[in-house]
Amino acid sequence: MKTYSTQNIRNVVLLGSTRSGKTTLAEAMLYEGKVIDRKGTVEAKNTVSDCTEYEQMNQKSVFATPVYTEFMDTKFNVIDAPGSDDFVGGAVSAFKVCDTGILLVNAQQGVEVGTEIFARYAEEYNVPVILAVNQLDGEKAVWETTLESLKAAFGNKPVIIQFPVNAGTGFDGFIDVLKMKYYHFVDENGKREDLEIPAELQDEAEELRQALIEKAAEYDDSLMEKFFDQGTLDEDEIRKGLGIGIRQGEAYPVFCLSAKKSIGVKRLMEFTIKVAAAPSERPGKTVDGKEIPCDPAGKTSLFIYKTALEQHLGEVAYFKVMSGKLTLGQDLENPETADKERLSSLYAVAGKKKEPVNELVAGDIGCTVKLRAAKTNATLAVPGFEGSYEHIKFPASKIRFAIKAVEQKDDEKLGEALNKLSAEDPTIVVEYAKELRQTIIQGQGEQHINFVKWRLRNENKVEIELSAPKISYRETITKVATAQYRHKKQSGGAGQFGEVHLLVEPIIEGVETTARFKIDGKEQVLNVKGKEETVLDWGGKFEFYNCVVGGAIDAGFMPAIKKGIMQKLEEGPLTGSYARDIRVFVYDGKMHPVDSKEIAFIIAGRNAFKEAFRNAGPKIMEPIYNVQVMTPAEYMGACMSDLQNRRAIIEGMGTDRGFSVLKARVPQAELYKYSTTLSSITSGAATFTMEFADYQPVPGDVQEKLLKAYQDEDSDE
Repeated sequence: MKTYSTQNIRNVVLLGSTRSGKTTLAEAMLYEGKVIDRKGTVEAKNTVSDCTEYEQMNQKSVFATPVYTEFMDTKFNVIDAPGSDDFVGGAVSAFKVCDTGILLVNAQQGVEVGTEIFARYAEEYNVPVILAVNQLDGEKAVWETTLESLKAAFGNKPVIIQFPVNAGTGFDGFIDVLKMKYYHFVDENGKREDLEIPAELQDEAEELRQALIEKAAEYDDSLMEKFFDQGTLDEDEIRKGLGIGIRQGEAYPVFCLSAKKSIGVKRLMEFTIKVAAAPSERPGKTVDGKEIPCDPAGKTSLFIYKTALEQHLGEVAYFKVMSGKLTLGQDLENPETADKERLSSLYAVAGKKKEPVNELVAGDIGCTVKLRAAKTNATLAVPGFEGSYEHIKFPASKIRFAIKAVEQKDDEKLGEALNKLSAEDPTIVVEYAKELRQTIIQGQGEQHINFVKWRLRNENKVEIELSAPKISYRETITKVATAQYRHKKQSGGAGQFGEVHLLVEPIIEGVETTARFKIDGKEQVLNVKGKEETVLDWGGKFEFYNCVVGGAIDAGFMPAIKKGIMQKLEEGPLTGSYARDIRVFVYDGKMHPVDSKEIAFIIAGRNAFKEAFRNAGPKIMEPIYNVQVMTPAEYMGACMSDLQNRRAIIEGMGTDRGFSVLKARVPQAELYKYSTTLSSITSGAATFTMEFADYQPVPGDVQEKLLKAYQDEDSDE
């Protein structure tokens, strides 16, 4: 394959809901570019992009697969992104390296929640969008209904470039109002006739062309001036104006397709070449905000947007050349870690097919194998390159499970496999929760986790068990309490002695302590000799005050007392959860000139704190999440009812681009498998996001259940 210049490269990500036809469109684009001589189908399991066993078995994309095609002396790098929100990580990765998104809309369904999700991501990542209404040959395809849904979702951004002729099973062409031509298709391989517009459609075409001209003129003052003077614009001027609107995210050109029959594919590609951004128009940005031009004459740098483990190849790193020219055998280094890497191989990618190349220029997408250390989000560049590129920000997890191997002997094997899967897909988050004593796996939904389970079983030969994870509760107190504890141990030789009197009170944000308390029925002001404040790793604060007077306890034993208290903070007295937001005043005690040792005061401090804690109105705190649900209006009631059954506090309702939006605060304990339930009650039409908010006290009945469960578990052990 020849080397393409930066100006002759287009990087496109195919987006859309599941079953919108992205993989079929990718196949048609490769066919039009003569990279393949026969189109595969999803049903026949022989497409270039959906090339893994799992994808073929389930007939849907799971990975964001890069392919390329060559058309009109241009190299198209196309990334076929998954349509399910459960596998959104692939699409997010693609946004980092693609300059245009082609958002497919199923003409039989109109704009779906998934369509809206990907449009939002495109907006967030500043990726211009072209709308492609696909499956216009479907039995239930209705152009007018689809158009209404586009306007409801995207307002005045959709700009009609084409409208169909005979939408439905008879779909065989469209009117292109930019070209003012009728494109009639005579077979299922994209062979077309370029005809004059039929008389009965001329008025509609003229009306839409005038709207197109007016829209194009909006984005450029000189075009607007010409439009006012002459009342029209020529084809090149329309393209110029549209190009500006597309780049600004204000115009979404609308095209007509049947990817299955290759209807409209060639025109879509022609338009993308002439109007969509070349890589040179979209500079890379470093972590410190510096822009790096995508210039083939610049210093060589690349960004790894994806790593994958592939049979026969091992670890494959997929990248975009961000600047300069990349050559086979070139030595690069990671500016963040100083690790050195040699590119012993370079490939252009079309699914499983890897075509060896000797060089790739700025803007091109390719892959290499067997890098020593560089993974997803790594920058590699020539020595002296300043900065590293911004990392991809992946969406927060939506579902959590505790995971363990069925056979204990497989524990190590499971850990290694999970680390590799997480490196390949950063939306798979794996952590060992020390406080819970569980390995927790997080993902984007139950489908996502089931896919992990399938890979562990089929690729790594590890059987696993998934269960509801324990909740990271926190313990605190609500009132003042005192306690004292004497540790005395005599065993023939040197003994142990330490006595600690202490007082605890809750830390309330914005309220300082007065150090005035009633102790043993008497009002006292404690004389603070020393204060230590600790911001706890698990959230909240701990304040430790030395108020001992008269030398009752030597100051040298204070660290030991604090250490004992910290031990109990890490294993709260109620349920063994972390404790937080507590002040401790050590105000008295006793020591022995011979037997007092550090260990004695650790034990005395720990037990005195434990007793005081239990008398201080102890409260269990639970993690609360902000949840936002986006759903079609007809499911709003079901979504609200389900959330209320989960102890949610509804905070707001609204609408956004044709969908209902529900905002609520929900305890984490009630969110187990919520994504599955939401999909069930909305027939898969709704989606949600969740973000940790804060900790709040659990209701009394819930606290009683938790305390009983902990006592039962403790007695079992």
